[in-house]
Amino acid sequence: MQEEASYICDACGEEIVVPIDVSQGAEQEYVEDCPVCCHPNVIHVHVGRDGVADIQAEAE
Repeated sequence: MQEEASYICDACGEEIVVPIDVSQGAEQEYVEDCPVCCHPNVIHVHVGRDGVADIQAEAE
């Protein structure tokens, strides 16, 4: 099972690594501020049956 995934901040272009919490379900969406530039990103997580997470981000 995948414990971390990364996304690219839409505002500054930095790669951000986040933990994956599968207890929150296979489809997740939440807002997280970029730790580099502080701009909010909407994070979309899909965890497949194989435990591999697909993560995407977009500006809020």
